[in-house]
Amino acid sequence: MRSFIKFADALSTSMGKAFSWCIVVLMGGTCYEVFMAYALNAPTLWNFDFSLQMYGAIFMMAGAYTLSTEAHVRGDVIYRLFPVRVQGSIDLVLYFIFFFPGVLALAFYGWDYAAQAWKIKETSWNSPAQIQIYMAKSMIPLAGILLIIQGISEVFRSIICIQTGHWPKRASADAEETEKILMRTSQDQDQKDVI
Repeated sequence: MRSFIKFADALSTSMGKAFSWCIVVLMGGTCYEVFMAYALNAPTLWNFDFSLQMYGAIFMMAGAYTLSTEAHVRGDVIYRLFPVRVQGSIDLVLYFIFFFPGVLALAFYGWDYAAQAWKIKETSWNSPAQIQIYMAKSMIPLAGILLIIQGISEVFRSIICIQTGHWPKRASADAEETEKILMRTSQDQDQKDVI
């Protein structure tokens, strides 16, 4: 189980970081469009659809990465007061009730949706440029598959937590919640005061 967790975390992290570069491309396209529209009075036909595709790529492909780093919004006001084994049990049950039905549907129906788009070489109806969007629609089932892999990893984490009473360590996150930083700083200060 632990080796699968490492594999899933590495896969989610690498995909999340790779697609994070879409932000740079999106920013470049937006700056280009602003310059063309306001400085040269010659707006492009394609940039709106291009921006939608870049934003869609970022949004879809960041899901598994966000799950692997525990960065999703979570209402844990009561949850964090429970013992760790109870937290693991709650997570295990909720993954099967809520998470997997949704991501399995995303992967399964997304596959049909993307296949149909490839079959007809679908183009955008949003703008006169009618740029091709069938390649972007391929990210729907891909995002579902990545979420399934990461979801299995999270189930394994829950099982390990229930068995051992401790959550398995996660790979270091790029960002950390302020609350966790403050708690760690406070604990470090308490230890220094004791010494």
